[in-house]
Amino acid sequence: MNRPLSSRAALLLPGAAGVVALALLAFWLWHGSNRPLALRVPGTDQPAGEAGAQANPVLAGKLIRPGSDGAPHPEDRPPPDSQVPKLPGAWPQFRGPNRDGISPETQALLHAWTASGPAELWSIDLGDGYAGAAVLNGRVYVMDYDRDRKQDALRCLSLADGLELWRFAYSVSVKRNHGMSRTVPAVSDTFAVGLGPKCHVVCVDAMTGQLRWGLDLARQYGTTVPPWYAGQCPLIDRGAVILAPGGRNALLLALDGQTGQTLWQTPNPHAWKMTHSSVIPMQFEGQRMYIYCANNGVVGVSADTGAILWETTDWKISLATVPSPLVLEGGRIFLSGGYNAGSLMLQLKKDGDRFLAQTAFRLDASVFGATQHTPLLYQNHIYGVRPDGRFVCLNREGKTAWAGDSNQRFGLGSFLLADGLIFAMNDSGLLRLIQATPEKYNLLAQAQVLKGRESWAPMALAGGRLLARDLTRMVCLDVAKR
Repeated sequence: MNRPLSSRAALLLPGAAGVVALALLAFWLWHGSNRPLALRVPGTDQPAGEAGAQANPVLAGKLIRPGSDGAPHPEDRPPPDSQVPKLPGAWPQFRGPNRDGISPETQALLHAWTASGPAELWSIDLGDGYAGAAVLNGRVYVMDYDRDRKQDALRCLSLADGLELWRFAYSVSVKRNHGMSRTVPAVSDTFAVGLGPKCHVVCVDAMTGQLRWGLDLARQYGTTVPPWYAGQCPLIDRGAVILAPGGRNALLLALDGQTGQTLWQTPNPHAWKMTHSSVIPMQFEGQRMYIYCANNGVVGVSADTGAILWETTDWKISLATVPSPLVLEGGRIFLSGGYNAGSLMLQLKKDGDRFLAQTAFRLDASVFGATQHTPLLYQNHIYGVRPDGRFVCLNREGKTAWAGDSNQRFGLGSFLLADGLIFAMNDSGLLRLIQATPEKYNLLAQAQVLKGRESWAPMALAGGRLLARDLTRMVCLDVAKR
């Protein structure tokens, strides 16, 4: 029986289409493609042009060198990258190499100063903020905001003289709210990563400043920008960038530092949000974990998988959680806060395959609380500034060993420890040198090193050079014993 013409045509169409497809494939293979294949990088797969820039402004940012179009201080000509002095010392992230506020360097430091204080090696102007420095390979990295250009930037300076080597800047509108920038970058030998005021993540080549990848945590993960902008400082651990977005489906997040590829993502079953606190690594019972103080509790997650190992709601601060967890030996974690929160000591325990977090003790704010800066742990004692502004020393059980002079208040200034010495800044740029001993409060020296207000930023110390700042100016001080 003869088929209708329409039926025969229907049978011929697939075959004809196949022949055309084979011909097109042969043409492409024969002539090749003049567009090389490119590796897809996470965070860069946004729409091109204006729509892409609005989706993630980091990707529309640009690398600026002094003397180039739009670069500040074109008269300051830094040396070529190959000639930047590779000075000794490292403070590659928030609270130093081990994220504990203590320098492991063996450089001997001055135990006394002249009346004028440590020598100032250089200084630079910065936009309003409290962003501290990270230091590695003779370079200083700092987040900064340019109000005139409305640009957030990761800046790189020479540690030797403070000259700017480059900055990677992107456009974002940020209104002044007790300053703008307030985070510390993290840097490795190959890449540097920073978190901007509105939770934009920028990762660049540590030497050249070229963009590697970028994220918008608010848009991509549902992060709520904290009331006084982002205060969390990125962590680099075992080649991964660790962040706590506090987003819809990502309480914590691990990214490959080189590519930005997601390594793991911690679920957020209680919808906890980002705070100003930073992620701290901890080792307990053979398990490496990351500790984070979210807005409604504290969590410990596996460093390998991001799985939640334990959580507790015993510690939460109603207004602002700022200090980070302080890890002690034996599975203890000291938590402190301002706004009358006081402090709390957690005790971790292993119960079979589970971890439990139990409250060991609490301290009233009058005994100890930390409004802004995380306390130090040194030789089994805790040092920090309590809410009345006095520097204090506690033992592991929370008993006060000493409290500093009531006439010497420190306010919200930062502090760090090196060579058995505590460098402690007050609110108005007065730097004090305190002996780190539980015996007594022993003030060794003090000097006015900053003239501006609100000298609250975390300090950094590398190779005997102390970096400190007030609201609008950073100084580099020589504190080494030469």
